[in-house]
Amino acid sequence: MAAVNFDRALAAVLKHEGGYADHPRDPGGATNLGVTRATLARWRGRPVSKAEVRALTRAEAAKIYRALYWDEIAGDALPDGLDLAVFDYCVNSGPGRAARALQAVAGTRGDGRIGKITLACVALRDPEHLIIAYCRKRLTFLERLRTFAVFGRGWRRRVDETQALALEMAREQKLAA
Repeated sequence: MAAVNFDRALAAVLKHEGGYADHPRDPGGATNLGVTRATLARWRGRPVSKAEVRALTRAEAAKIYRALYWDEIAGDALPDGLDLAVFDYCVNSGPGRAARALQAVAGTRGDGRIGKITLACVALRDPEHLIIAYCRKRLTFLERLRTFAVFGRGWRRRVDETQALALEMAREQKLAA
């Protein structure tokens, strides 16, 4: 568990999220650096235009990701690697869904909030096994979405790459211990 993992996890997420997009089949609509128009409006506390989404800076996106995603899933309290896997799922599908998926693979009640009980259950399990089970659960969810035919290839690659980096981070931590 390392608070310093946020920067590494953010870099991985931004690699997959890319720049500005407004795909007609994406229910998120106008998005930049993975931040949707609705999320940016919630962050700023007012409606925002597509131009404002397009102008979003990496620095502001990082603040949004830290407050609304990383902190929301207790990223600093999760084991190395698992923090990345949960964060990436959270960005892609929302904090509640990401938390419930973690709770399911950790064997605790799925209330959509990562708190003391979830963290205690996570601590009892091998991080590498959790990462693999978590990424499998995430991919199963994505495959059921009606937009999988459009975005599925990219989502599958994203989950595979996230899992590979998450496992690398978990193994680095194991070696350092």
